[in-house]
Amino acid sequence: MPDLQIEVLGAEPKTFAAVPLLAFKLRVSEPPTDAGPTSFHSIALQCQIRIEPVRRRYAPSEQSALFELFGHPQQWSQSLRSMLWTHAQTVVGSFSGSTTVELPVPCSFDFNLAATKYFSALEADDVPLCLLFSGTMFYAGDTGGLQVAQISWEKEAAFRLPVSVWQQMMDHYYPNSVWLRVPRDVFDRLQQYKLRQGLPTSDQALERLLPAQQPAEQPQVVP
Repeated sequence: MPDLQIEVLGAEPKTFAAVPLLAFKLRVSEPPTDAGPTSFHSIALQCQIRIEPVRRRYAPSEQSALFELFGHPQQWSQSLRSMLWTHAQTVVGSFSGSTTVELPVPCSFDFNLAATKYFSALEADDVPLCLLFSGTMFYAGDTGGLQVAQISWEKEAAFRLPVSVWQQMMDHYYPNSVWLRVPRDVFDRLQQYKLRQGLPTSDQALERLLPAQQPAEQPQVVP
């Protein structure tokens, strides 16, 4: 059975998509063997992408922004754990030896999701990721017949996604705005308030309801 190596070469935002989308560039290759390169017909590649928060340092302002996810920094030795970001998949076309392929990764700006909260809390540097691969290989056997085999779950690759790439993508799809989901009853109350006050937009209703901006306070832990 062929043995694959998968490496992440980079990632960039796709600017023309229905939803925010990152394209991870992968290099898929087979180590050299005495029998020569395998002729792959295609590979149905699946990927689980996990965030590894413990593999980077955090500025004080980032620590404060991550309180909702991990608590105070004094608690991080217990609370800082790997978290699932998303699943993605692609089809690798026919090749021998090695090839490159894009792995499209749809991204959400929903602040109810832990991954979005994590990405948005970071100001610079990068996001440590672990990509876990699986899927099905279709290739030519020794006699030329079609063979099918599963990719081992041991196949994984580390990659550090620049925070600037995430920020660039979200600034493109949501310029000077964020996406916030609220319960239906909260939305209805906001709409009623907006109508009573004669305000044309929900933004103006929120600005009137929220107090003037004040210096951020450190979150307090309730005993």
